[in-house]
Parts: sequence; C-alpha cells; structure tokens
Amino acid sequence: MTTIGIIGAGEVGSQIARAALVNGYEVVIANSRGPETLENLIAELGPSARAARAADAAEAGDFAVVAVPLKVVNDLPVEELAGKIVLDTNNYMAWRDGHFDIIDSGEKTVHELRQGHLPTSKVVQAFTHIQAPRITTAGRPPGAPDRLALPASSDYPEAVELVTRLYDQFGFDTVDNSPLSESWRSAPGQPAWTELAHQTRDELMVNLMRARRIGQE
Repeated sequence: MTTIGIIGAGEVGSQIARAALVNGYEVVIANSRGPETLENLIAELGPSARAARAADAAEAGDFAVVAVPLKVVNDLPVEELAGKIVLDTNNYMAWRDGHFDIIDSGEKTVHELRQGHLPTSKVVQAFTHIQAPRITTAGRPPGAPDRLALPASSDYPEAVELVTRLYDQFGFDTVDNSPLSESWRSAPGQPAWTELAHQTRDELMVNLMRARRIGQE
C-alpha cells in the first residue's frame, strides 16, 4: 500500500489526508507542534493514518505533500525527502508570508524557491488551485461535464504523472502547466485563480494562457 507523508496538518493537509485514505492510501501526517497534538485528527482519520514528526513523515512517505507556507530559511527535512516527489500546495501570499523580492520581481516562482530548498527532491505544484474543503467534495467521475481541472507544474515529468493519477483518483482533471517557472500562471490574482471554483480542463487551459506577469498590460 502506498504511503503519503504529509507535512502540514492544516486545512489543506488534512483534506488531502481524508481524500487519500478514501482512495486506499496510508497517511503519515505531521505538524509543527508535535504528533501528540494530532490525536483528535488521527482518531477521525482512522487506522490507516498516524501522526509523526516532520522528518519521520517525510521518511515514511513513498511521496510527500508539503502543505505549509514557504519560509526564508528552509526548515523542511531535506535528507528525508531526498529522491522523492514532493507535492507543494503553497500559494504565495505576501500578507501572510511577508514579501520575497525574488518572487515580487518575477525572477522566481514560489515553487521554484521550494525546489531550491529541496534540491534533491522532485517538486511539483499541486492542490494550490482549489479551496481546501472542496478537495473531498468537488470531485466528479471521469468525463463528467462539470469535472473541475487543476494545474500541475514541475521540472520532472514523472512528478506531473503522479499528480495526474492522484487528481484523477480524487475526481479532478489535470492541466500540465510545466515547468515550475510557469506556475505563476495560476497564482492568486491571475485569471485561472479568480475562476478556480468552476473551471473545466478547456477553460483552465485558456485562463492559464490569459495570465500576465507583474507589470504587463
């Protein structure tokens, strides 16, 4: 059975855990306060989930989800995530994270910076483009006319392939918006972001192309 290591037990991390468990995965989940603070969540999730510290969750996962904001100083378990596909669910929000000049200038995306923090991992942008509660409620069968599409961006095709399978299991289509340098196209404020509640695959593809860099008309 495939195990997902999830670093971050907030809304996004816990919702991904719920969807993963329904689809037959095992989950090891961590937060910043210690596994003893996750007793209620684990009781809800059931026997296929357990709490751990971040390094242990990273090591246990066949692949990992990072559902915490980017920090200036990296505090993720680099060694334990080495060689693994890492799904980065973060969106850059300066009001929450502070300003990163390298992102504000357009030189790098938030996901490229995450890749820089995890140089031996295969980072892929995933689940950045959906409200957390809808991860477990908005999925639809393949071919449904109202099936939502979510973007995935990575410098590693195998990482996009994994996310595509996971999205499909959860009930969503995928638009490959690679490489990581293109992930800004679905960032907050862009057309794809403002329409995130109801985009099919074709609509998302159009909205990604409508994106404009900071300072462009």
